[in-house]
Parts: sequence; structure tokens; C-alpha cells
Amino acid sequence: MRLLLGFFLLAGLYGCSGGGMLPDGPHSIDSQSLLRLIHQESARSHVPAALVRAVIQVESRADPSAVSPSGAAGLMQLMPATAAFYGVKNRFDAAQNVAGGCRYLHDMLVRYHNDVSLALAAYNAGPGAVDASHGIPPFRETRDYVTRVTAALRSTIL
Repeated sequence: MRLLLGFFLLAGLYGCSGGGMLPDGPHSIDSQSLLRLIHQESARSHVPAALVRAVIQVESRADPSAVSPSGAAGLMQLMPATAAFYGVKNRFDAAQNVAGGCRYLHDMLVRYHNDVSLALAAYNAGPGAVDASHGIPPFRETRDYVTRVTAALRSTIL
């Protein structure tokens, strides 16, 4: 049985309220494959692998089947419009989801001049909300999200 428990140290503390993953289910991915995928896509998108891993940890707890109440789905919790924009046809496909999520994260880092907090706020609330607020929006969810990903980033060793 493939388990992701050892992959993320803080997995039980963060993440959306997804539908849960069945080990060896149709959307499961073993920890070594996920780690290789993160390294591959982060390098391709020029995003630090540790940041991608922290986002996945907080967004989905490494559950490729996760779905949020707002309709975000997959490992990096892509909304349908974001997935479509980045060419992700199946948000539950780990490779497509991580590739699209990495490209989106890259674009937010470029837009906000590598300010990780602003890029994460935009990843969570959208760049329009960050621009309108001239910084991290005053939404509790977004502020908590930035704090959680930043904490996960500090604790992530790749």
C-alpha cells in the first residue's frame, strides 16, 4: 500500500477539507513519484521545489482527489478557470495539476517581484484581490493561508 504519511511532516495540520484519498485509488500517487514530479515541474517552471511542496501540503495534504468547498481540485487546488488557462484538462491528474499549479505560482512570483507572501496571497485569493488591497488582502482565510504555507516552507527539507 502506498502511503503519503511520511512525505509531509505536517500533513495532518494543514489542507483543505477534501474528499479524502484512497491509497492505490484512481488518483493516488506514491511519495517518491510525487517528490520526483515536484522537482521536475518546479525546475521547469523556475519555482523553488520547497515552495511547491509547501503549497501542496497546505492545499491538499498531498491528496490528488481533494476538492474544496469553493470547487478547487487536485494537489495544488486549481480552480476550473485557472486550470483551463494553464492547459490542465484533468485537475485530478497529478502531473497536469502540479504542472499547471507551478506555472501559476511562477506567474504570481513574477508579477509580485518574487515576494513570496504576495504571490501566495494571489494564489489563494487571486491577483485582483492583492492588487486592490495593495498587499495581502484583509481576508482571514488568505492571511491564515500565507502564514500556514510560510510555516510549512520553513519546515520543509527537500
